[in-house]
Amino acid sequence: MFKKILIANRGEIACRIIRTAKKMGIQTVAVYSEIDSYSRHVMEADEAVYIGPSPSSQSYLVADKIIDVIKKTGAEAVHPGYGFLSENAHFVQQLEKHNISFIGPHSKAIAAMGDKITSKKLAHSCNVPSTPGYFGDIKSETEAIKIANDIGYPVMIKASAGGGGKGMRIAFNDHEIAQGLKSAKNEAQNSFADDRVFIEKFIEHPRHIEIQILGDTYGNIIYLGERECSIQRRHQKIIEEAPSPFVTPELRKAMGEQAIQLAKAVNYCSAGTVEFIVDQQGNFYFLEMNTRLQVEHPVTELVTGIDLVEWMIKIAAGEKLSLTQKDVKIQGWAIEARIYAEDPTRNFLPSTGKLIYYQEPKNNSYVRIDSGVYEGSTISVYYDPMISKLCTFGNTRPEAINHMHHVLDEYVIKGVTHNIPFLSRILSHPTFKDGKLSTDFIDQEFPDGFFITLPPEHEIKNFIVIAVALHTKYYLQYFHSKQNDHPKDTVSLDWVIVSNINHYSAKVTFNFNTCSYNIFYDHVEYVVVSDWQLKDFIWKGFVNKQNVTMQVQRQNVGYKLKAQGYEFDCMVLSPKEAKFQKLMPEKIEPDMSRFVLSPMPGLLRSLHIKAGDTVKLGQDIAVIEAMKMENVLRSNCDGLVKEIFAKEGDNLLTDQKILEFE
Repeated sequence: MFKKILIANRGEIACRIIRTAKKMGIQTVAVYSEIDSYSRHVMEADEAVYIGPSPSSQSYLVADKIIDVIKKTGAEAVHPGYGFLSENAHFVQQLEKHNISFIGPHSKAIAAMGDKITSKKLAHSCNVPSTPGYFGDIKSETEAIKIANDIGYPVMIKASAGGGGKGMRIAFNDHEIAQGLKSAKNEAQNSFADDRVFIEKFIEHPRHIEIQILGDTYGNIIYLGERECSIQRRHQKIIEEAPSPFVTPELRKAMGEQAIQLAKAVNYCSAGTVEFIVDQQGNFYFLEMNTRLQVEHPVTELVTGIDLVEWMIKIAAGEKLSLTQKDVKIQGWAIEARIYAEDPTRNFLPSTGKLIYYQEPKNNSYVRIDSGVYEGSTISVYYDPMISKLCTFGNTRPEAINHMHHVLDEYVIKGVTHNIPFLSRILSHPTFKDGKLSTDFIDQEFPDGFFITLPPEHEIKNFIVIAVALHTKYYLQYFHSKQNDHPKDTVSLDWVIVSNINHYSAKVTFNFNTCSYNIFYDHVEYVVVSDWQLKDFIWKGFVNKQNVTMQVQRQNVGYKLKAQGYEFDCMVLSPKEAKFQKLMPEKIEPDMSRFVLSPMPGLLRSLHIKAGDTVKLGQDIAVIEAMKMENVLRSNCDGLVKEIFAKEGDNLLTDQKILEFE
């Protein structure tokens, strides 16, 4: 077994690999870029070595730097994690030349399967069904348009060396092919140092289901069940689960055997994932193979009890699989939600900055957290904006979903915007609960985007009664407890809860002996019990014996409550104060409709208009690059450009002015 390994990655996956290496008694070496100098993976590794400037093209993607560190530190093997060099066959060839073990498949398998173009051709030769397309490198816009028309729209442009949703675009017409080809190539080059792309038919309304495989160097290959990965945004998975609510034992066996057939064709060893798209009739088509550890691998580990990283290390060290297909048992249900630094109310644009306060849920028998950050960490423009991965486990799917609902609300993240409200709303959606999933779930169920709203009428009662309990706690703390003038047993108070223009009346009786609140609202009595303290950001307790978790924050004289993807801003006033509050003037926000503002921090890659130009609705205005993704800004109206405030190459801040219309 290896004594020391190097981890050629960063963030949560580097920390996750370090965790298993320590369990196995193996020392670890971390590498880091300039901006990652104080990152969590650097602190958790036994050694850490600087490898260059912040852009990944100058650090994590430079194979020679990684190999140099391996030699200097005496590491015997390297684990690539996912992304960066994990599917770079040339990098593995260099390691093989230097007699350095790669914790993953051999270079020929990566070249054959890690490259999307080659793997499609191989699948065809193995009689594995795959989607129709052109699987050669596409050089020009003219060639791409011809190929797309021959296949028939809609089509998918995909990076050959791609993954993680980068270098992918759907096109429904010739114009979208032209724009998508350029962006896909740029993202592929920035993310994988390889700008090759191909085009295939886009299958509408499919499920995305993948099979986890594990093989050793002795020709033994098994499959570890499937993962349902249909909940995607911009082709990037955000919620995954194992097993799939759609897959039957017969379909699982058929897909697993096809996955093994493909793997055996290239003598595959290590962990790998064969991805399929599946139609509503259960027909499946080979999509691609990822010759690495997947982001969503924890859900497979939770339902099988198999540590994939441990087996990757053992296989790379020459050990034989001690598991057979009969040993693989799927027990329970696991769901993973990816916590991203992005703003779901701004079309999911990345959010950067420092985590000025960060509190994540605690690991236990039904909760697993994989994260690479801590309070004070910086979410930068250079890398993927993932903060952490939350997994919950249950005996059944509804139980795992219920755990996820409560635990999501236990995150406290301040300093950047995040996608937790959106994740909560997906989990509570009836279509998701019914397991009726497809890759266009988000487009279908959130066609107008996502907006944080007030809780619906049937949910608002919990927000109101908890707001009353919060304010009563503050009131008693500051006005009664210090003076010790409260009655011996109980105190009763009348409050008016003001939210926007709505006024809700409630009466509360607090029992000092039981520390419970009896709240009368809308002709119903609610018994509220909690050990919540004034310093806590998370309120956990019971409302009429029902378990409730909610984020709470006092703001001046008001409160902000968050739960299940909803927000409730309110003030809790005495009846007399509420009468005066109605007389307060309404605050009017400034009109910014004439301006185009940067929706995110990022690099202004290109600007397509100038002062004096006439712009039409939907016309491309600019391209902003952030976190290796290109984002096209389009005009939301017809207009005449009065003034330009930014130029190409500028680093923009969120809401920075780009232009003004007449």
